[in-house]
Amino acid sequence: MAVYAIGDIQGCYDEFRRLLDQIAFDPGRDRLWLAGDLVNRGPKSLETLRFVKGLGESAITVLGNHDLHLIATVVSLSKAGKKDTLGAVLRAEDCDELIHWLRHQRLFYRDGDYCMLHAGLPPQWDLATTEQMARETEQAMQGGDYERFFRSMYGNKPLLWRDDLPKNEKLRFAVNCFTRLRYCTLAGELDFGQKGAPGTQPAHLLPWFQVPGRKSRDLRIIFGHWSTLGYYEGYNCYSIDTGCLWGGQLTALRLGEMPQRFSIDCHPVQDPLAF
Repeated sequence: MAVYAIGDIQGCYDEFRRLLDQIAFDPGRDRLWLAGDLVNRGPKSLETLRFVKGLGESAITVLGNHDLHLIATVVSLSKAGKKDTLGAVLRAEDCDELIHWLRHQRLFYRDGDYCMLHAGLPPQWDLATTEQMARETEQAMQGGDYERFFRSMYGNKPLLWRDDLPKNEKLRFAVNCFTRLRYCTLAGELDFGQKGAPGTQPAHLLPWFQVPGRKSRDLRIIFGHWSTLGYYEGYNCYSIDTGCLWGGQLTALRLGEMPQRFSIDCHPVQDPLAF
């Protein structure tokens, strides 16, 4: 059995299927770890959701910010944004079924030597805190009061973790780390203004995985979300969002003691300068 982690698909269904063909993925034998952002901005979010859902236990998905945005759009009955490409999902007969499935996916997954999330972790969180906050947030997404959660999850604050934060603020902080984080300060204060590659940020910020004393440094972490970073190995972390949507690549990482990278070239679907 082979296990492959794949970066942000974002509705680029045809490229996703080409990558699966390249690695000769067999759902009866192999497993996929999908690093979030299955949907949005690309042309075939509906096909992507249906296909991944149909893989059943052969695919593990963690949620990204675009996946949560889709759920929140449906739950709050709000209009999709001008840059969204979610119309086919919202009009689909099986929309409610797909949204139910999507909100029952994980924010953090760990098995063996590897773990996976969409964006990042604050330096104060060790494995126990990470797993606890993932469980609490997933329970809020999946519980009977999930509509209230999705209507209140947006916002940048709090920017700094404290154990005594009110529960709603803890959950918002967790969502922001698991699905939006790229940079933070040495003290662990989150930043959401910088999206460029390391080296372009202000001097007081570091990529989350480079913060000295990060309590999750012993974990082998796979993450996506950061297309301007691209493929990266370092600090016990593996960045696998290689910008398929923007005309980069779609990447699969075969997990093992020495992970092996597979990538396909992609045609640009969106112009990064438009965002």
